[in-house]
Parts: sequence; C-alpha cells; structure tokens
Amino acid sequence: MKHRYSAALAAVAAATLVLAGCSSSSDPDDGATGDAGAEAPTELTLGLVPSQDVDELPLEAEQLAELLGEELGVPVEGVVSSDYTALVTAMQTGQADVGMFGPIGLVQAEDQAGAVPVLQSIRYGSSTYVTQWYTKDTDRFCLDEVVTDDEGYKFCNGVDAATEGPVGEEALEAITQDEAIAFVDPGSASGYYYPSTQLEEVAGLDPLGFSNAVFAGGHPNAILAVLDDSATVGVSFNDARSEVVEERPEVKDDVVVFAWSTNIPNDGVAVSSDLSEEWQQKIADAFLAVAETDEGVELLQAVYNIDGFAPADLDAIDQARQVAENFG
Repeated sequence: MKHRYSAALAAVAAATLVLAGCSSSSDPDDGATGDAGAEAPTELTLGLVPSQDVDELPLEAEQLAELLGEELGVPVEGVVSSDYTALVTAMQTGQADVGMFGPIGLVQAEDQAGAVPVLQSIRYGSSTYVTQWYTKDTDRFCLDEVVTDDEGYKFCNGVDAATEGPVGEEALEAITQDEAIAFVDPGSASGYYYPSTQLEEVAGLDPLGFSNAVFAGGHPNAILAVLDDSATVGVSFNDARSEVVEERPEVKDDVVVFAWSTNIPNDGVAVSSDLSEEWQQKIADAFLAVAETDEGVELLQAVYNIDGFAPADLDAIDQARQVAENFG
C-alpha cells in the first residue's frame, strides 16, 4: 500500500545548493573508455534530495555512495542538495554526475541539464505510484462512510479498495481556490505537479493561483500540517501517514485519505551526459548490483523506500513532461 515518491523542480534560478563537494573529473593518463575521446572519471558525485529524515540522509548518502564506488572502482561522494531544483542545477553545472530524482525532476534533469535517465525505482512490484489526498474534515470530503483497513488507517470514497488512480475525484470539487492546502515542494510530482493539475482538470481551479496553499517541505510535514490543523487538505505519496505514525499515532484516527491522483511514474536515476555511454551503463549496472545485496536493499529502503530498479520508462517520463509543461 505504501509508496514513496519523490520528485522534481521549480525555477532553477531560485535554488541554492547545499553541496559540499566535488564534481566528476577525468585524468588524461586514464585513457579513453567508451565513447570516442571520452575518459574514465577519477571520481563521481551522487546527489540526493531529502524526502523525510533530513538528519539521517547525509550519512545514508555517504553509505550508498560507498557501495556504488565499490562496484565502479572509483570513489563516489554522496551529497545532499537543498531541494529538487538545486539537484537539477548541480547536474547542469557539473557539481553532480549522478542524481536520484522524482519524475518531474527526471524531466528537468534531461531537458535542462542534458542528463540521461537510466533507471526507475520499483516499490511493491510497481514502477508507478499516486498522490493521495487527505483531510480531517470528513463531512466535506467524504462522500460515503469512512472505513478502516487492517493496519488501522482510514479511507473514504472507495480509496481503500483501489489498485490504481484516479479515485474519489468527485470530492475534489469541494476544494476552493482559497483552500488551505498543504503541498510538499514546488518541484514534487506527487506533492505538487500532479495534484495541482488534477484540481485544474476536475475542479476548474487555477493551479498557480492558490492563495492559502503552503509548501510543507516534505511528505511527512504535509501530513502533520493537516493533523495539526494548519491545512484543511494535504497531498503526499501513498501512504505517507506511515512516516509519522510512530511519532503521532493519532494520525490513524484523525487523517483520512479521500482521493487519489492518476498513476505517476516512480522516481529514478539520471546520469550526466558528459560521461561516456559506457560509464552511463556502468553506473546503471552498479545501482542494479547494489540493489541485489541485503546491505544495498536495506540502504535503498532507508533512503527512498526503494525495493529495486528497472530501466527508465521513457514513455512514462514523457507523460510527466506533459504535466510539467502545464506549468509553463
């Protein structure tokens, strides 16, 4: 049931990068490997974006980079950018050679930084996920009875029995242009782009004109904004309530999921086009190899709840590109 997402960007010029570190470099003495004239990197930089626990991610980034470095035979530095926009900027300016992006981020990395999407994440056997809409105001947004699943989480409008989206879209018509909405991040696919597009299509609202919307800065934070009455409705990956239940067990009783978006392609990995095609493939193979080990799976789960990887679905990324283009 529980899918993570992570995703994308806003305006590149607005971002700042919290990167300490280096970019890839080549040594003429290493000789060419792969494309004609291309040289093997002597070091690589892997960029990640916080999805939940900002304090833990730098250490996890270092550990993941170390595993990748062992597979590749060159040092890999793991760094954490401030947001999705910053990581695209890092790819664009050569401060990062490899990035783990949400679907909109993959689009922007490809279109703005010339990066090459090579992998997409697999969770619970699927390469897609959804935005979930949730609220405490069940009188307004639940068109039928609230039900509780086997884990104690609450749903309405048929979401509990759904296997793919969209679901419960009729309830979105109750949302107004001045609704207090907790979005996640200006660059998040499930936390902004897709739900905003859904409101435009279903309720006729201006996706760039929400007067009382806020960006919570993370999927768990958006859940907490609704739980603490800072917002009437919120959005996140499905099911981000599990990320806060240990700290705030009342989330099971109080926060009810009432709708889903259409299916969204999972996040993935993009590599710099400055690297040879041989090294692009080597990096993809290194991620696949890491995901085959117990230590690697545990770490990928800790970082982004990733079970494994599949080759990048370019058609699905194109669909995400259409959503991004809706925002100009």
